[in-house]
Amino acid sequence: MKFKIQVVVESESGETQLIQEVLQIEKGNLQPEDLGLTLAQGKELLLQTQRSIVNQHIALYQKQQELCSDCGKKLLHKDKRTITHRTAFGKLKLQCHRLFHCACTKQATRSFNPVANLLKERTSPELLYLESKFASLMSYGLSSKLLQELLPLEGEINATSIRNNLHSLGKRLESELPEEVGMLYEDCQRNWDRLPRPDLPLVVGMDGGYVRFYDRKNQTAGQFQVIAGKSIKADGTSKRFGMVYCYDTKPQRRIFEVLKSQGMQMNQQVTFLSDGEESIRDLQYYLNPNAEHILDWFHITMRITVMKKIAKGITKEDV
Repeated sequence: MKFKIQVVVESESGETQLIQEVLQIEKGNLQPEDLGLTLAQGKELLLQTQRSIVNQHIALYQKQQELCSDCGKKLLHKDKRTITHRTAFGKLKLQCHRLFHCACTKQATRSFNPVANLLKERTSPELLYLESKFASLMSYGLSSKLLQELLPLEGEINATSIRNNLHSLGKRLESELPEEVGMLYEDCQRNWDRLPRPDLPLVVGMDGGYVRFYDRKNQTAGQFQVIAGKSIKADGTSKRFGMVYCYDTKPQRRIFEVLKSQGMQMNQQVTFLSDGEESIRDLQYYLNPNAEHILDWFHITMRITVMKKIAKGITKEDV
């Protein structure tokens, strides 16, 4: 039995413009391991289907750009170039036309590449998302192996590119974070009273720890503090955050934006759980006017345990 998988391109009026075969699969007698698509067939199907769709999409876009947006005159072709665009379903080699600008309007350059101007980022958002998600959960090398195992990316993605993309994405997100201010309360009590009824309280747990500097040239380097936390809504959904406190220039703003992304209102109660450490308590101030600060039982128990051990070591003296 033979199966042919095709991509059918239709115009806006519904007329068939192109029928292109993307994959052909032959099946013999049914066996458990042969039911449906194999992983290799699925990856090949994704790769070839995307290439077919992209080629048609790029061709249509370039045709739309061949007319001057000011006078409507057809633009002259200069040459063809190939640009590379990385996606979750394989690397694309896009054949692009370079066009001369129309003489009706003065331009900074004589020619331009419409597709290159459109695709300024040469990695698709979906691939960046997958790389960032898995690289935050495991090593860069394991992330690369996992993505190549499941997607048609074999030989086209490595640990270095994942690390570079993750760092670039982190810097971009960092630049979008608003500036740190002394007080993060928004509006005033009069406006807070007009807000709709808030959800149940948010519960935020925070803790910190110290990590030794790794510096081969300086074996006497000290330690830096890492603070991490988790914010939980009443429905159980949660978000996590973390920072290196001595290096982060916007620590309070970072936590505030996490709480806002969970729908925090200024008239909503927020319960902070921590061990009462000074730097952590400082981060919790001025995030919400209805905040409640609780020393969690685990750390209370730890302190009581230490006090018991100290008390046992005290010797009794008769005066």
